[in-house]
Amino acid sequence: IHLVESGGALAEVGGSLRLSCVASGFYFTDYVIGWFRQAPGKAREGVSCISVSDDSTDYADSVKGRFTISSDRAKKTVYLHLNNLKSEDTGVYYCALDVQGYYPVDQDLLKPGPYDHWGQGTQVVVSS
Repeated sequence: IHLVESGGALAEVGGSLRLSCVASGFYFTDYVIGWFRQAPGKAREGVSCISVSDDSTDYADSVKGRFTISSDRAKKTVYLHLNNLKSEDTGVYYCALDVQGYYPVDQDLLKPGPYDHWGQGTQVVVSS
């Protein structure tokens, strides 16, 4: 099983980015993808998650109203749209796969514990 993130870049405060997470190497159809981020010197933080079974989503309070998660089930790709970026959004963004696939998702899926597989991360830097 592989997860590959892309789309990280240098962006300005107030700008937008779209991150992608492409999953491969498995055939089960019920799973959850979560996005996490880690800023320098800080713990990894859950940002958002989505169930590809029912498209339920959840977000950290810090990104609600600014970030949107979506999925293309056929492509096994999950997107994270980052809008109205703030400097505190800087960090390495990771996607992760929960093979249990319980849905609907809730705040428990914003914790790293349920996730079995992780990508290598993509860097987002937001500058003013």
